[in-house]
Amino acid sequence: MIDRPVALVTGGSRGIGRAVSIELGRLGHAVVVNYATRPEAAHEVASQILSLGAPAITVQADVGLSSDRNRLVEQALKHFGRVDVLVNNAGITSVGRRDILEATEESWDQVFATNLKGPFFLTQLVAREMIRLIRAGNLSGGKIINISSVSAYAVSTNRADYCMTKAALAMMTKLFAVRLAEENIQVFEICPGVIATDMTAPVKEKYDRLIAEGLWPIRRWGQPEDVARAVAAIVQDAFSFSTGMRLDIDGGFHIRVL
Repeated sequence: MIDRPVALVTGGSRGIGRAVSIELGRLGHAVVVNYATRPEAAHEVASQILSLGAPAITVQADVGLSSDRNRLVEQALKHFGRVDVLVNNAGITSVGRRDILEATEESWDQVFATNLKGPFFLTQLVAREMIRLIRAGNLSGGKIINISSVSAYAVSTNRADYCMTKAALAMMTKLFAVRLAEENIQVFEICPGVIATDMTAPVKEKYDRLIAEGLWPIRRWGQPEDVARAVAAIVQDAFSFSTGMRLDIDGGFHIRVL
């Protein structure tokens, strides 16, 4: 077993997941960089982590598939012998961004598998391993961090399935937080606002206008590193007497203003 904490980051090859993976490497964690379809990007992230002096591996896995989730955890344990931190970051937006009256079951199934079923059952799987290691005296505790979205409560009628999965992640966070507290495993939800990634790139012009109009108080795009710093605060025990809480990394979007 490696003598440093190990973090497993899903969707770690790009955007928020990339920034989180690199930040955890900077903090000295060994990092399992999960990716679905972009091996070159994942290897580049792992190389950056290695250059920081921390171990890293890449593992291809579709979190929506049971066999892939099992393989992902098996590879983490095979290489490092432990998982201290799970960051459920992998997610996709609504396929085709169709109006709610034109939404398809195909998109629903794909989005729910990646954004909700995957994180739920991966959390279950990793939590069991964390409990085993904690009870054996090999870990002092664990942290599970779910990357949600302001779409958990802000309606987008052309992304119904996406919004609904993110809303469900909030309840999932609370459920696991209550169940795992007795095992010394904390569970958090990070709720990013509009972050500059390839997911938001197609609607950049729209958000540029909304930022200029002051839709949220801090008038700039969020950056993946903003979210990564929130993850860093959690893993460094800035919230040692907290669990089930939501961190809003959204420029103040959640504040209702008259």
